Formats: sequence, C-alpha cells, structure tokens
Amino acid sequence: MRIILLRHAESLGNVDELAYCRIPDHALPLTTKGEEQARAAGPVVRELLGPGPVAVYVSPYVRTQRTLQLLDLDDMVTRTVAEPRLREQDWGNLQDPVEQEIQKLKRHEFGHFFYRLEHGESGADVDDRVAAFLAELKDRMKEDHDHPDTVLLVTHGLTMRLLCRRAFSWSIDLFESLSNPNQVDPRILTLAHGKWSLDRPFPQWRPSPDGTTQ
Repeated sequence: MRIILLRHAESLGNVDELAYCRIPDHALPLTTKGEEQARAAGPVVRELLGPGPVAVYVSPYVRTQRTLQLLDLDDMVTRTVAEPRLREQDWGNLQDPVEQEIQKLKRHEFGHFFYRLEHGESGADVDDRVAAFLAELKDRMKEDHDHPDTVLLVTHGLTMRLLCRRAFSWSIDLFESLSNPNQVDPRILTLAHGKWSLDRPFPQWRPSPDGTTQ
C-alpha cells in the first residue's frame, strides 16, 4: 500500500491572509502562480504514482479540487472521492482580521495541537478525523479487491502532518516542531509488513523538546 500525500498549490489565502475575512476558507481559489505550480507538478506526481491504477481522495475545498484537476491524471485514476475528513483545520466562518491575529498568538502560546480555535477546531480534532480516515482506508483496501494499492491524497499541509503523526505515533512535541511542506511537494507513505515508512522528513523549525525524531 502506497499513499502519495500532496499539499495543494498556492492559494489566495497563502498570499493574502485577509482573504479569509471576505471569502470562505473552502472557497479560496488558487492564484495564477498556484495554477502553474499544479500543472508543473502533474508529470512529477504521475511518475511517483507509477503505471496505475490509482485511487484519489481529495479535500472538497476549491483549492485542492482545482489542484487535482490541473495535475491531469484522469487516464490513470479509477476512482475519485471528495473526502471531507481531509479538509483544512476549521477556523470558523469568515474571519475578523484582529481576532485572527489574536487566535494565532494564543495558539502559538498554548500549543498548536491542543489549542481549540474559538470558532473552529484544535489540531487534536483534525488528528481524530484523519485517524478515522486512515483506518477506514486500510479496511477498505483489505475488503475491496478492486481498490488500487496506490492512493493519492490531495489535501492540506497540517492535515498531511497529522496523518503522518497518526501513522507513526509521533509525539505531540515532535508534531509541533514540524512545518508544512511546500505547495505540491509530495511525501510518500508506504505500508509494508505492517510497518509504515516515509520517503523523506517534513521541514522542522526546531528540535523536538522531547528529543524524538521523524
């Protein structure tokens, strides 16, 4: 079983934080640069996936759906599922710019994993839903013999990190020391003989306080 994890291309929210104050998070589009990134990533992702067939699970947000579309992989994909559990951490509805900064400061002081955003989710909430998705995916692949062994997940940076945290039982300290990958910068999760492996680590902005490593 192989899972290719892919963060969406550059979105409007990545270059203009005030966009979250006027456009719902799920509706934020890719930028022109993001569209170019997604197209350029297509051949790279295709090579990673191999000859196919491939199952795709994609966050239902506009920026992830558009990234998948621009990868142009339709000829090798046998099933595509819009999976809400792969969405970004929920910050609530349209955000107030002052409150947005207050929430970010509080989350940094409290800890990104346990701090529950005032009108949204904590990292722990996202952790729970990606764990449920991963367990269901493993069961589905065991029971459905037509399900491809190679899976592409088009999702979000924090969601990618938390899915790997569950797969490897990383500590909370280690998770909070990791940064998101760059846009359309893939990671490959492989399950063999009951053990997960990751092709390369996530960026790390500080050593984990508890001394653990990826």
